[in-house]
Amino acid sequence: MPSVSMTVNGKAVTVDAQPRTLLVEALREQLGLTGTHVGCDTSQCGACVVHVDGNSVKSCTVLAVQCDGANVTTIEGLAAGTDMHPIQEAFRQAHALQCGFCTPGMVMAVTDLLQKNPKPTEPEIRSWLKGNICRCTGYHNIVKAVQIASGQREPDPIEPVIAAE
Repeated sequence: MPSVSMTVNGKAVTVDAQPRTLLVEALREQLGLTGTHVGCDTSQCGACVVHVDGNSVKSCTVLAVQCDGANVTTIEGLAAGTDMHPIQEAFRQAHALQCGFCTPGMVMAVTDLLQKNPKPTEPEIRSWLKGNICRCTGYHNIVKAVQIASGQREPDPIEPVIAAE
């Protein structure tokens, strides 16, 4: 079985991968990075988006052997310790998740978008996210989160919750 050496979330790793092993399988099963989700097995949902050499890819469409020598970043690699990445924080502020299953792929896709286009318009955001499916949110708050992360919008004030007596 071939060995594949890559840098994942800043750490050099080696995985044993058959030629048909998908990157998502190597990440989840061999490295225990389960934040990268498998949603459809057909490359349509985007729940498995990671960055390979700085570009977002659907890890269910990439063979692990293709990543030999690559730099891979997963959702686990975005945060700095316990501090959320600014895009993760914007998703929290905008209430841009419900069940959360698509969220890692959305965050990774949006991170790539903002690296390439720091101030995208709403149509550009929506176009970029066409490869990511969310069945819960209706995308409105996800778009709002991107606008917050890009500095084009302020988070809505959070109303305090008052317990009933």
